[in-house]
Amino acid sequence: MKLRNGNEIPDIGFGTWKTPNDEIALKAVQCAIDCGYRHIDGAYIYKNEEMIGKAIRNCGIKREELFITNKVWNSQRGYQSTLQALDRSLETMGLDYFDLYLIHWPANSLMYENPVEVNRQTWQAMIDAYKQGKVKAIGVSNFRIHHLEQIMDMEIIPMVNQIKYHPGLLQKEVVDYCKENDILVEAYSPLARSALLDNDIINELAQKYHKTPSQICLRYIYQNDILPLPKSVTPSRIQENINIFDFEIGKADMDRLDTLKVDYELQDPDTMER
Repeated sequence: MKLRNGNEIPDIGFGTWKTPNDEIALKAVQCAIDCGYRHIDGAYIYKNEEMIGKAIRNCGIKREELFITNKVWNSQRGYQSTLQALDRSLETMGLDYFDLYLIHWPANSLMYENPVEVNRQTWQAMIDAYKQGKVKAIGVSNFRIHHLEQIMDMEIIPMVNQIKYHPGLLQKEVVDYCKENDILVEAYSPLARSALLDNDIINELAQKYHKTPSQICLRYIYQNDILPLPKSVTPSRIQENINIFDFEIGKADMDRLDTLKVDYELQDPDTMER
């Protein structure tokens, strides 16, 4: 896929949330790279930057062939603190730059008296880091339309919005707004934290296409022009999750997945406390 600035981003990413900062992280990232992933999605708050960085540095693949994402956490927002957080994360991971840097969550009135100003100051820091070459692309995560509108008049607008997205949770208004403004949508929790794997319709389609339920979910997301970010530390599942490019879900089946009803949990960014 291509970002607005022309940079390419691999079609599927490897998530690292809840991956321990130890040998598990080292082996998981190495396995992912061996399986063909070139896009590693991380964040300061995952508390595993040290080992993820070590795995990236020691994986045997040239740095320029990898796409590494990181995110500034809620307590780090604001202009100067965002720049400091970026430098700390780069140092911890032993990297010279990130391919993508995101604001992990928008500021809200429960965290700050002036959340709009905090979002704008944080975004200005992202713009300046981008101009300095410390990051190759910038974006946001968990932003809804009214959060995006707070920064859409600034010199550079977000190139990415990473949101929770999976069959049964489509966040259509946010996705449509992003697509209208050339903001690439990334999908975290694309398998609804495994809750979708027992769904009858998804299992029926898995049998029809001779694929696994997770591959059906990820392919559905990909065919909606959204970039999936599956996460696993199990080698067989890491391999399974990237094997989604050798089949296509038919339109009628895509329509069925569009109307899938599932229970889901969605954190409201306006009620989230730091």
